[in-house]
Amino acid sequence: MSRGTGTPGVVHDNVVGGGFVGVTNVNWVVPRHSRLVGGGGESKEELDQRARQGETVVPGGTGGKSLEAQQHLAEGRSRGGQTRKEQIGHEGYQEMGKKGGLSTNDKSGGERAEEEGIEIDESKFRTKS
Repeated sequence: MSRGTGTPGVVHDNVVGGGFVGVTNVNWVVPRHSRLVGGGGESKEELDQRARQGETVVPGGTGGKSLEAQQHLAEGRSRGGQTRKEQIGHEGYQEMGKKGGLSTNDKSGGERAEEEGIEIDESKFRTKS
């Protein structure tokens, strides 16, 4: 991620690879702890209005009925994943991701892994004591 020299409070992301296929030069406005989706010129009131109309204006805030609700959802989701990663360690988190990445609407990741002969070490999922 590169931080641009443009408008204060705006982060310019150049998304390469990963889950955002074909998206480049995305602008995120950064208020409080969460990031807002937008071009940088929208007020909190405008973003709150869009959120109340059902639009997701904070990445990870899907389902929130207001700007504040989306910020809280995104914060909790991020913190939850980080906590789980700390509990099971880096390798366990990678194994869990491998299994989840194999899942489809028809089959679980475990079923697909078994069919395709992909080994997943579920002992790495256990919480480290």
